[in-house]
Amino acid sequence: MSELLIVYHSRTGGSRQMAQAAFDAARQEGAAQLMPAVEVGPEDLLRAQGYLFVAPENLASLSGQMKEFFDRCYYPALGKIEGRPYAQMICAGSDGQGAARQLARIATGWRLKEVQAPIIVCTAAQTADAILAEKVIGKDDLARCGEIGGALAAGLAMGVF
Repeated sequence: MSELLIVYHSRTGGSRQMAQAAFDAARQEGAAQLMPAVEVGPEDLLRAQGYLFVAPENLASLSGQMKEFFDRCYYPALGKIEGRPYAQMICAGSDGQGAARQLARIATGWRLKEVQAPIIVCTAAQTADAILAEKVIGKDDLARCGEIGGALAAGLAMGVF
């Protein structure tokens, strides 16, 4: 069975909500696993046939824990997951482009196949208090996250990717 692995990191809840919405929809279409980045090992990447990476943007880059996941798993998976489909979702306070570019460069190194342009959810958090506050992702944004999770799982189940 083709499995979608959803890897996420979340400090203030936004990315977690996005990942959960994607996971809930993915389970309706096929096999999916939702894992915090800190728990994912190379064996999880090797077992899955496709990936959805969900992370917050911190200081115009991927969050440290998401980057640590990539640092830890990059070389053990290198050359073993080439051609597998992936997509990404970024929870950002402003534009999210820095984190999306950084993640895309890592995926390019793994030779993954991007099957969806990045989804960036902007929380407009611009003050220290707003940045550190627990996030609530809106219904429309969560629906977009669900659509990508469902589409990835369905595509894997049908052998489209």
